Amino acid sequence: MTSLQLETGMPPLTKCCNSLDTLEKDLHLNKEGLQYNDCLSIFFPFYVAAEIPSNMAMKRFRPSLWIPCIMVAWAICTTLLGVTKNYAGLMACRAALGVAEGGLFPGITLFISCWYRRHECGLRMAIFFSAATAAGAFGGLLARGILEMRGVGGLAGWRWIFILEGLLTFIVAIVALWAMHDYPGTAKFLTEAEQEEVVARLKRDQSSLADEMGSKYFFAALRDWKIWVHMFITIGVYTGLYSYSLFLPTIVKDLGYTDPKLAQLMTVPPYIAACFFCITAGWLADKWKQRGIFMIFFMTVAIVGLIMLLASHHNGVRYAGCFLLASGIYPNVPQGVAWNGNNIGGSFKRAVGIAMHVGFGNLGGTISGYLFLSRDSPRYFHGFGTLLGCQVMSLCLSVCMTLYLRHANARRDREHKPPSEYTEEERVRELEKGDDATFFRYTV
Repeated sequence: MTSLQLETGMPPLTKCCNSLDTLEKDLHLNKEGLQYNDCLSIFFPFYVAAEIPSNMAMKRFRPSLWIPCIMVAWAICTTLLGVTKNYAGLMACRAALGVAEGGLFPGITLFISCWYRRHECGLRMAIFFSAATAAGAFGGLLARGILEMRGVGGLAGWRWIFILEGLLTFIVAIVALWAMHDYPGTAKFLTEAEQEEVVARLKRDQSSLADEMGSKYFFAALRDWKIWVHMFITIGVYTGLYSYSLFLPTIVKDLGYTDPKLAQLMTVPPYIAACFFCITAGWLADKWKQRGIFMIFFMTVAIVGLIMLLASHHNGVRYAGCFLLASGIYPNVPQGVAWNGNNIGGSFKRAVGIAMHVGFGNLGGTISGYLFLSRDSPRYFHGFGTLLGCQVMSLCLSVCMTLYLRHANARRDREHKPPSEYTEEERVRELEKGDDATFFRYTV
């Protein structure tokens, strides 16, 4: 799973352009216009549109079949990027790649929730997502190495990046088809007794709520205002995430590291710090069974980093701000989706709710493609100011959600008996209520 996220964590288009190869020249992109930004942003609307249908399809088919199939699709799209001839072809391939990749993150998130209890998911999602920080740290360096293949087979170096990434994705897809197991109850590496124990512990943790598919659960997700609040929290986080990953090399270059190799190298330490805090936050949140307070803390860290980038003229201070920004943004991606998923009762409603959450958040990628324009260099007041506003919005909504969930749990504790005292018959009677069931308690 980590290798899958490594493939998608840093769009190869960005690596090519930031490595200053001949992509723009070969495809006749207009450097004075916004064609580069268009190519970055066109990916995200199609990526978002694919997420809910993909999760619904994964519920209908087997995860061990669906995930490898969409991987093969994006392997083909990535490879085709290596042979595109012009701006139109690049836009078409990026859009198709968005459709193919759209199901990965919400699909793997749902897959993890089918194997682990609610307070075990955060660390697993953090480990999975930490590969995105690894991609940010080392993907650019890897791309620079591949660029040395320029001229091999008569192809430009940037074309080899796409071709090799596509081939690697295809290989991982074949391995995933063989290695993935659908659900604990059918996992062949578990004995029958182990299967029964894992299924029983998941059933106890997820409160014996409905597991079947049905349109009523789809519309229940659409009507749940809590999911919509999480969606707005997420778009604030993801706008910062994509802005950081797309334009960090440019930002570092404008801090005075004008040598391309040194600028690429200076982007590595902030990502390493982000990876550490991503996994640490996941472990602590699971251990303390708290998510909101951790998200609030890391949003505050990101806000401090943005203020440093906005207010300071000293390059050392601004580079430190890059550390704080990365360390504040990246941990909140897996924690946010775990928090939302933990509080959605019923597996099909959860599948739709997670896809809504991730999909709406990924619209931030469309926004981020236009925040850091060359005309705003080197201070990028417009870009950093927008990110600051997004983080403040997410912080305020997270505080409100945390307070509401604490109040809701306290009210249910007052009005109803503890969840452990409900009989199986009583739980079955509220099976279809989802997270409105009287025995359901929210993760705060």
